[in-house]
Amino acid sequence: MKNLVFLKLGGSLITDKNKPYTTRPDKLAQIAHEIKSALSRNPDLQLILGHGSGSFGHFAVKDHAPFLLTPTFQGNWWEKEDGWRGFSEVWYRASQLNRYVVEALHEVMLPAISLPPSALVTTENGIINHWDLTALHAVLQAGLLPVIYGDIVFDTLTGGKVLSTEALMYYLAQQLPPAKILLAGLEAAVWADFPARFKKVDKVTPATVSYLTDKIGGSQSTDVTGGMRSKVDEMLRLVQQIPSLSVQIFSGEESGNVVKALSGERLGTLISCD
Repeated sequence: MKNLVFLKLGGSLITDKNKPYTTRPDKLAQIAHEIKSALSRNPDLQLILGHGSGSFGHFAVKDHAPFLLTPTFQGNWWEKEDGWRGFSEVWYRASQLNRYVVEALHEVMLPAISLPPSALVTTENGIINHWDLTALHAVLQAGLLPVIYGDIVFDTLTGGKVLSTEALMYYLAQQLPPAKILLAGLEAAVWADFPARFKKVDKVTPATVSYLTDKIGGSQSTDVTGGMRSKVDEMLRLVQQIPSLSVQIFSGEESGNVVKALSGERLGTLISCD
């Protein structure tokens, strides 16, 4: 039986989040090689790959749909001047980055198939209410590599919403429970004193998170999906629902870390039910 793992490549890892629409091609190439190596070493490893939108999606929202940065926004896209044009621009930039990711995987001969959330997922006030998983099941059954990513989707109440990769994995894990979720970013771990980075958090559980609530940082760069704090909160909710699941937050910046994590080595911060 295949060992299903979700791997997310953070937007801060594969793009320069301080420069609009800028990839890190060398990093993409390195990670693609590491994924290929891990899959070659372990034939029983089955992977669903996700990636953030980094400087592509985040700057597109800031420049073309800034009202989404207001947490209390409850209006509709069609009520905003050029709202739907902004929706289209965010979609374009998110899909543009996805193409760069898939090209890097293609270069190392990985059979990657992109499954755009904008075409498959709808939400109700930001909560996923439908995701057609037919294609995803077919991709997995065929032994191909499915790729999902942070995207903008149609929302039945507000017109459109930005969905983070973590939100997608949160929903997907309840339909296709993985053995683990690996979140690879720039940060080596969750820090209790971000941005000073002297106090690494080895493990977070529902019982220990309370003392970290005001200490875990958000993001130092443009991030419309909430940064580290929202990642930890979302993954904590998930491990409480699926107690057998573990989540690792680690750095993909150091060469070899992606292979190590996919091979079962514990890196960074572990999030678990107990």
